[in-house]
Amino acid sequence: MVSPELAQLHNSSPMAKPYVRNKASFSLADSFLFLGGAFVALLLVWSLSCFTGPSPNPDGIFGPLGIGGSQSKSSGDSLNCGGDVNRRYDPDETNFYDEPEMSYSIGKPVKNWDEKRREWLKQHPSFAAGARDRVLMLTGSQPSPCKNPIGDHLLLRFFKNKVDYCRIHGCDVFYNNALLHPQMGSYWAKLPVVRAAMLAHPEAEWIWWVDSDALITDMDFKLPLDRYKNHNLIVHGWAHLIYDDKSWTGLNAGVFLIRNCQWSMDLVDVWAGMGPQTPEYNKWGQILRSTFKDKLFPESDDQTGLIYLIYKEKSKWADKIYLEGEYYFEGYWHEIVGTLDNTTERYTDMEREDATLRRRHAETVSERYGAYREERHLKDAGNGKGSWRRPFITHFTGCQPCSGNHNEMYPGNSCWDGMRKAFNFADNQVLRNFGFMHPDPLDSSISTVPFDYPW
Repeated sequence: MVSPELAQLHNSSPMAKPYVRNKASFSLADSFLFLGGAFVALLLVWSLSCFTGPSPNPDGIFGPLGIGGSQSKSSGDSLNCGGDVNRRYDPDETNFYDEPEMSYSIGKPVKNWDEKRREWLKQHPSFAAGARDRVLMLTGSQPSPCKNPIGDHLLLRFFKNKVDYCRIHGCDVFYNNALLHPQMGSYWAKLPVVRAAMLAHPEAEWIWWVDSDALITDMDFKLPLDRYKNHNLIVHGWAHLIYDDKSWTGLNAGVFLIRNCQWSMDLVDVWAGMGPQTPEYNKWGQILRSTFKDKLFPESDDQTGLIYLIYKEKSKWADKIYLEGEYYFEGYWHEIVGTLDNTTERYTDMEREDATLRRRHAETVSERYGAYREERHLKDAGNGKGSWRRPFITHFTGCQPCSGNHNEMYPGNSCWDGMRKAFNFADNQVLRNFGFMHPDPLDSSISTVPFDYPW
């Protein structure tokens, strides 16, 4: 939908002459070997303790399989080296997972979710810390292979981009390629995934849906969660297009951030009630098209359905929905791709002038440099259309990478060329920390990055 505003084997030579040591040299050398071996063993034990050391937990001893009793100090071995959560602790006390009537499926409402989630977090204190800012990204694609010969490759690059972002910023990601409701396909398929994810991940405060054809093009940018503290749903949209123009393009539902709470459970249930799994589907198509005159097709769709709820049930839903229009929460690719070369030049100039930004560093501390860039150089860069700041998310609406089709308004290979340019633009921000980059925005080949580049 178009928005208004992507381990050398060491081989000894068989001709080598054997070395014969005398007794004295044997004794002295072996002493050094013993001491050296002991030192290496000590280092090895010390380093492995990072992986096998106990996770912090205050309550006592595990049950027989490490899943019952209290949270153990001696058995909470975790592969989360350096992390604070204990992924092997789950107490015997019952919670909502033990309720036979609890269902992950659309059409079976969940009640008292806030209380149930709060109780689960009390039972899992290592997850409770930091829960307020914990984000789970969701994305996905259809169950079958793409018709477009390069479609699956394109989807892989879109997904790699999301994984890169989540690795850098410490959020989890779930990729779904199954229809969780057999009748809810296409754009409706996201709602069953969102609903199930809220139950599967009570440790996450936010569920972040990002369409498969949306690309994160600013790897430094962090969601301004404090801005949304009084809201439960964040979506890219414009109030005047909804209330004044009554336009079905008043928001874009391909990317949204939804709080893991009862309000959201209720919204998803009502929203999904306009979907193809209900006997009211055709009726909702008529209602939506009669309400929003610019809607191009008769079927009920998720985007127009959400706009309808905001427009018609404002007092119930709108106060908790944040229409984000101050930055590219998701941006229309056609107005973005042509600006990427200029943006690259501006950022390169910025790095030429600032040695801190040229400094090589571990990927895991990238946020420090992103914050530095924001503070020192980007305060006056603006946001959104007309800004030279990197766009946060570039959304290839109207392009269909899997089918190979695209909106007729886009000439020739503009979709695919745009994707290649955006892929490389985003990938260069990641590859720099590995010592490489794409020198050509339309070519996937790479070159090494010289020291102190781009001085």
